Amino acid sequence: MDNAAALVEAYLYLNRYFTVTEYPVIEAIHKGGYRVATDLDILALRFPKAGRLVPGSHGEHSVFAPDLALHCRLDRADMQVGEVKEGRAELNRGASDPEVLRVMLARFGCCSAEESGALVQQLLRKGAATAPAGRGVRFIAFGMTHEDDHPHGYHVVSLAHIVQFLKDYLRTHWAVLHNARFKHPAFDILALLEKTLYGRHTAREHRHGA
Repeated sequence: MDNAAALVEAYLYLNRYFTVTEYPVIEAIHKGGYRVATDLDILALRFPKAGRLVPGSHGEHSVFAPDLALHCRLDRADMQVGEVKEGRAELNRGASDPEVLRVMLARFGCCSAEESGALVQQLLRKGAATAPAGRGVRFIAFGMTHEDDHPHGYHVVSLAHIVQFLKDYLRTHWAVLHNARFKHPAFDILALLEKTLYGRHTAREHRHGA
């Protein structure tokens, strides 16, 4: 996983998404063989009302609302087909291939094989679609492009916004998070940097207080 994809995965994790990165799509070729046709950078699923609860003897800490930049509806499951770029945020050709999308929809139970064709066409036309069971499915591109500077129908979140969100999240919830180990390289590095800066500020405050 590259650094940009690791940042995006950490961001989606904190926004209560389950993620799969570099998901391979297999296709059949001649003489009974198979090959990887393409892979999708990141697939993410968030259930409605998903949140984080931290119970304790002195009360309960809770975080429920996802980042507003995701434009996530809270009343239904949200399925993202994401592409991650270190440059301009855009979709790969594979992500807009109807057969690749049909494979993805079937794999994650968004619809039946018979229903997938219409859902794929809606997704390609509008950048988002609603599966028969009510789940939202949409394209989202992550990259250097600013959210307001993108002419396509699919949603965009910039890597600059993601980095700032992760830093703000750590500082806002530091009392809860500073004892946690997330086992995620991108988030752990940011947490280590925050811990270093926090320790430095605390030591300075103690010296001045003395």
